Amino acid sequence: MEKIAIIGSGLIGRAWAISFARAGYEISLYDEVAGAAERAIAFARDMAAPLEAEGLLEGQSADALAARIKPAGSLEAALEGAIHVQENTPEDVAVKQRVFAEMDAVAAPETVLASSTSAILPSQFTGHLKGRARCLVMHPINPPYLVPAVEIVPAPWTDPAATEKARQLAIASGQAPIMMKREIDGFVMNRLQGALLEEAFRLVADGYASVEDVDVGIREGLALRWSFMGPFETIDLNAPGGVKDYCERYQQLYSRLFGSMQHRVDWTGEVLQTVEKERRAKLAAADLPERHQWRDRRLMALAVHKRKAAKEIGT
Repeated sequence: MEKIAIIGSGLIGRAWAISFARAGYEISLYDEVAGAAERAIAFARDMAAPLEAEGLLEGQSADALAARIKPAGSLEAALEGAIHVQENTPEDVAVKQRVFAEMDAVAAPETVLASSTSAILPSQFTGHLKGRARCLVMHPINPPYLVPAVEIVPAPWTDPAATEKARQLAIASGQAPIMMKREIDGFVMNRLQGALLEEAFRLVADGYASVEDVDVGIREGLALRWSFMGPFETIDLNAPGGVKDYCERYQQLYSRLFGSMQHRVDWTGEVLQTVEKERRAKLAAADLPERHQWRDRRLMALAVHKRKAAKEIGT
């Protein structure tokens, strides 16, 4: 079995361990915090059972998956023989600069060094490295074992061969890679999500809709199509003549809306009191952990449905 090193075993690191182990890789998990890797392995073992029950372990058992995830006593031990390293340390430039320098000094020259960062450009923490050409961002939507999309983001000096290795690994692990041509703040997914959240906060702050009404609009409206096709395919199918026809019909509508979208509200200002009050009325803070589990079980059910529909209807 080929080996993948996971550096940092928090929320994202432990999720990546499940994804890569499910694909048949041997996982070496290292964390500077004593006991953290062992706790992450226990989480993976617990999560593997419902994944197996839903048929989402590619025919293998939960025990077999868990057996492929092992703690490493040091960074050197974790990286020894690894074909790929997935870093998941805190979102701090200085921390990532230090960790990547340590990894670059230890990992084999052909090993790709990838970060799971969701907010830091790869050029900010890899430019000082001798092996910077093999460094990139590989940012998932959490949890990657249930949500396939992953952004592969090169720094200006990243070797295309490294991004291709990352792409092939993502596909082999059941992920759906988004191959960015160059880096930009927020990458693709957070920029798209941010645009939607900005408008959601505006609608609530300016008194046009409640928090639940906005959620209904996505949950019972747009997201139903978005769960199996993206925005460009959506509009391509929303006009008789396709995307060109759609743009000719509706560009003026969106152009008219654009002006009212040019102010932003402070998410931590007065509107937050409204959003927090309405969300806590809907879901008590004490019930958040249980709702997290509900979300993941729904994601499992959706993953099963999408696989079944792809076979019976097509992709």
